[in-house]
Amino acid sequence: MKVIIGADLVPTISNYDLFNQADVNALIGEELLNLFKEADYRIFNLEAPLSDIKTPIKKYGPNLIAPISTINGIKALGVDFFTLANNHILDQGEQGLESTMNVLRKNGIAFAGAGSNLSDASKSYVVEIDGKKIGIYCCAEHEFSIATLTSAGANPFNPLESLDHIQDLKAQTDHVIVLYHGGKEHYRYPSPHLQKVCRKCIEKGADLVVCQHTHCIGCEEKYLNGTIVYGQGNFLFDYTESEYWQTGLLISLNSNFEITYIPIVKKNNTVRLAEDSISNEILKQFKMRSEEILDDRVI
Repeated sequence: MKVIIGADLVPTISNYDLFNQADVNALIGEELLNLFKEADYRIFNLEAPLSDIKTPIKKYGPNLIAPISTINGIKALGVDFFTLANNHILDQGEQGLESTMNVLRKNGIAFAGAGSNLSDASKSYVVEIDGKKIGIYCCAEHEFSIATLTSAGANPFNPLESLDHIQDLKAQTDHVIVLYHGGKEHYRYPSPHLQKVCRKCIEKGADLVVCQHTHCIGCEEKYLNGTIVYGQGNFLFDYTESEYWQTGLLISLNSNFEITYIPIVKKNNTVRLAEDSISNEILKQFKMRSEEILDDRVI
């Protein structure tokens, strides 16, 4: 079994044409493309609604959107599953989310973490790979995108509900992945609160908790029998030239749920597998921060 987990995948105006034309060689390069082809399952975070109608909600920060036609490139990348539990999925209101879900369904791409109401949004997803059932639970911190009992949006992390969802999912599956959209943007360490939340997810049955949202590579914590990744950085999101957005990590899981980290680098409006020297430095800094968070005084 080989599962690849990437973070934010967002078509932007700078690369709409590449997505529309499904030019995946230009978007990610041959080495990454081959890596994706070798995988059994590919998981990403879709942080922009796919819609041809702009109906931006009132909020702080940008209202993201990508044309429906960009699904051509997304599909050509081989994406199997998207988490939609993030702070931008409702940027174009309920019509934007509904459009996104319809496009993904039409193109055979599974998703979880958002829905027409809270009950729908909180549903997990289970996939069988190489004879093992993998459960995926997606949730987000509370911002502008959260579903309610009667309105569409993303699944909010709620300690009174989400931890039970994780525990129930574990009882049905061999392994559980929690994709948690939260943390502080451009900060490479977890807050004490985030660390407590992620540890509790492990205690309730998660084998892997991946925190997305920070737009930078963070650190790793081994806790009990699980692993927590506090920040992957982006996968493909050409929004700023900030130093934090220049690198990211892919997570590769094997049949024993052992983790390998694969560094990637932003290249203008595309992404590439990191060269050895850069890869080694990225992993060196990642390891250093992972050791630092063992000291409570650091965070």
